[in-house]
Amino acid sequence: MKEKIKNYQIEYLITAENVLKGLKNKKIDKGIFPIENSNGGIVLEAVYAMAKYNFKIENMFEIDISHCLLKRKDVKIGDIKKIASHQQALRQCRMYLKRKWQNVDLEEYKDTAEAARDLSTGKLDKNTGVIANKICATLYDLEIVEEGVQDLKFNFTTFVVAKN
Repeated sequence: MKEKIKNYQIEYLITAENVLKGLKNKKIDKGIFPIENSNGGIVLEAVYAMAKYNFKIENMFEIDISHCLLKRKDVKIGDIKKIASHQQALRQCRMYLKRKWQNVDLEEYKDTAEAARDLSTGKLDKNTGVIANKICATLYDLEIVEEGVQDLKFNFTTFVVAKN
């Protein structure tokens, strides 16, 4: 049975560490974070955070993850010199990156959506591409270079719903 939550507020805490710290400090009632991907494996930052905090697992669920390569609209594809994204996203797209982007530098970022936002606001160099979800193109006024760049067509991430 699906739970219907009323009167909620979403807080974007970015990392599993921040989610579990928020639960401990009673700043949030529930938190969601990824723990494993079918292609990229265990989310190490989540495992390290889980080892530091006491919490209850209320639920676990999977989401099909589809990555896109995004760029600023004012940059030509050939001018991309670096691709930034979360370590897991880079892992999930490693063969695509080797095949199509072997001559660019890769930069690990703490979050895929944050990389997209930072590219949009100029915090990242404009000649950077980012791997993120398609919605980030709309949210941050970026252009989709290519959709579905993850190596596996079926690319699922398991998430934990945590509470005190």
